[in-house]
Amino acid sequence: MTRTCAIVGTGAIADVHARSLAELGDRVRLVGVVDLLPERAAGFAARWGIPAHPDLAALLDARRPDLVHLCTPPGSHLPLALEVLRAGAIPVVEKPPVLSLAEFDELRRAEARTGRPVVTVFQHRFGSGAVRLRELVARGALGRPLLAAAHTLWFRDDDYFAVPWRGKWEVEGGGPTMGHGIHQFDLLLSVLGRWSEVTAVAARQARPTDTEDVSAAIVRFESGAVATVVNSVVSPRQTSQLRFDFELATVELEHLYGYSDANWRVTAAPGAPDLAEVWAGGPVDTPSGHTAQFTALLDALDGGGRPPVDSEDTRSTVELIAAIYASAFTGAVVRRGEIGEGHPFHADMTGGRAPWPRRER
Repeated sequence: MTRTCAIVGTGAIADVHARSLAELGDRVRLVGVVDLLPERAAGFAARWGIPAHPDLAALLDARRPDLVHLCTPPGSHLPLALEVLRAGAIPVVEKPPVLSLAEFDELRRAEARTGRPVVTVFQHRFGSGAVRLRELVARGALGRPLLAAAHTLWFRDDDYFAVPWRGKWEVEGGGPTMGHGIHQFDLLLSVLGRWSEVTAVAARQARPTDTEDVSAAIVRFESGAVATVVNSVVSPRQTSQLRFDFELATVELEHLYGYSDANWRVTAAPGAPDLAEVWAGGPVDTPSGHTAQFTALLDALDGGGRPPVDSEDTRSTVELIAAIYASAFTGAVVRRGEIGEGHPFHADMTGGRAPWPRRER
């Protein structure tokens, strides 16, 4: 079955989506594009041999796509996704999917009304190393999880934030906690399961932003595991690191923006069985990336199942972000389920107040 796809927004990530869709062959067909700037839409359309449309409504009416990939700034995701759902299509939303828990809960209500799922792009879940690790954890081959770390240490200079929508709460919803480290700690959650409480700090150290440029959190999980989650855009030696210490082994991943099996390392605990053969089993070497996630998405849809990374998964990740900000800006320990309707950090990742004076740019 060939599914039709459209793209909204033509920034750099849109070309990543288009290339990944092209790699899926006749399983998908790209049928249209929309951008606020007609000249950008025309250029993208020419590159990919598809028609450009003046707005999303015109695209939805003319093309009736099965899936619509939202590659726009985060502040626009909610209204666009709601429009896509009302048209009977499936929104495939780049991270972060929304600006707040309240927005995501609104999206879930629309999902329930329309019977169409909302898909968030969390492509790091789909590399074969992560798939293999989750399988080993599920069958208890590594023992209990004890300690973990998810560190996204990146560098973005001042010029990066000269783009008008970057570094602003009202457009991005947050800094590296929201828009950069989200991939690493989403993968962390996919391995360790439900988190239970968070203690965090956030700071604006150097960048000309309204948001934080650094955050650090200690996260407890229902399993008893404890993890550190660090997010930064001020780190000259860039790296993305995940480490899991289980009873029987340490499993580590270090990469930058994507990984293959070569980026993983497994160290057996003293006296524990050699895990080389166990780790070598499972899926073949599939790099993390959009192609891997879109393949898994199509497999699920073709099989009549729910897409991987469903709205319940995504809500857990967005709730962790809200909890990190709530703890950082109030000094309190924040527990899972605490940030519900009426809570200051449900509607706004700042809790309704600027954590520090706004910077003029």
